[in-house]
Amino acid sequence: MKTKTTFFCQNCGAQYAKWMGQCKTCHEWNTIVEEIVQTAEKRTWKPLNTTLNTKVSKPLKVSEIALDNEKRISSLDNELDNVLGGGIVPGSLILLGGEPGIGKSTLLLQVALSMPQSVLYVSGEESQTQLKMRAERLQKQDSNCLLLTETNTQQIFRHITEIQPDVLVIDSIQTLHTNAIDASPGSISQIRETTAELIKFAKETATPVFLIGHITKDGHIAGPKILEHMVDVVLQFEGDRNHLYRILRAQKNRFGATSEIGIYEMQQSGLRIVSNPSELLISQKDETLSGTTISATLEGMRPLMIEVQALVSSAVYGTPQSSSTGFDIKRLHMLLAVLEKRAGFKLGAKDVFLNIAGGIKVDDPAIDLSVIVAVLSSNDNMAIPQDTCFAAEVGLTGEIRPVTRIEQRIAEAEKLGFKQIFISKFNKVSIKNYQIEIVTVTKVEDVYGKLFV
Repeated sequence: MKTKTTFFCQNCGAQYAKWMGQCKTCHEWNTIVEEIVQTAEKRTWKPLNTTLNTKVSKPLKVSEIALDNEKRISSLDNELDNVLGGGIVPGSLILLGGEPGIGKSTLLLQVALSMPQSVLYVSGEESQTQLKMRAERLQKQDSNCLLLTETNTQQIFRHITEIQPDVLVIDSIQTLHTNAIDASPGSISQIRETTAELIKFAKETATPVFLIGHITKDGHIAGPKILEHMVDVVLQFEGDRNHLYRILRAQKNRFGATSEIGIYEMQQSGLRIVSNPSELLISQKDETLSGTTISATLEGMRPLMIEVQALVSSAVYGTPQSSSTGFDIKRLHMLLAVLEKRAGFKLGAKDVFLNIAGGIKVDDPAIDLSVIVAVLSSNDNMAIPQDTCFAAEVGLTGEIRPVTRIEQRIAEAEKLGFKQIFISKFNKVSIKNYQIEIVTVTKVEDVYGKLFV
């Protein structure tokens, strides 16, 4: 067979007939590399034995297709099941990405060890001894999970044919290689071909496959962009390694919504499901301090009460600075400009520091009012009552704008014992017997008059 070569961009996966200095698709320089490709006869997974339950499809009219609700497989992890839309769909390919050390392998090994079904966990990065030590730390050794250290897909499929697992976990897709492609593991062509083999296996045998994917320095999953198009579900595992909390969110889901999130707490014995994150994201303190407010925000479909901390001080070195952790710095500059222009507060000569407690990042505009009140509280050195929270967006004209799903935010605040919540006057709230006092405001000046005057 004649060897054929082609050129791939290692950044975006674009294919070229000859070498070029710059990729025309992603405009990166010196990322195009020559790789050997061969014909497709050797690529695809083929069952080595006829006992495997493979599906044969045939064309049908829409009216002939039966709407059989396929039974989902429970992972016994409520957070993961919710993010996936109610459980694992048979035959689905699920890609899990995240920064190094964030807990991707720990999460999937924990799930694999907990499931009653037969699970084959294939690791190309850790030895069986290392996986055994991790399982001992997770305190889960008596399970139906089989551990395999292998990177060659032909060998992996040989073991799969013998074992016939109910669920397959691959850690990670960048370490796999197939004999059909003469290229190094992690290259564009190897990632694409090994994923294609796994997709064919998953669809023909109705076996769900979990893939762990590395990410680049830009936060994107390494490999060709087509990888994310090929799989059914793309999950992102986020968090700060210096903090305890991790957030699992779906960036793509063919079998459910992408608005659900899962929240975990990293412990010595593994990841613990956090059922009520609001209580953990609010600091417990003996006295009320200035510059601290509570905001009713949303992470996906889940309401959260988070703590916003602000510090306003005189600029010691002459040039004022503003910095934020967990909040968009450009939006902070906009809110400070609104306070100066519309409400008359001279903050341009002061340093402003903002922090979202718990190490999480928030992009919900409903946190705007809480940020402004925290800044004013620190500037005037007046504390805000601990039983007061906020949920509203602030516009450039200083008006308090309505936010979505306000009733869910109010219900969460009431459940956690808050006595008062500030919202926009233009938010439509249906008449309910809320125990919490709902304060409606229209301008930043109204908020200042009710809290500080």
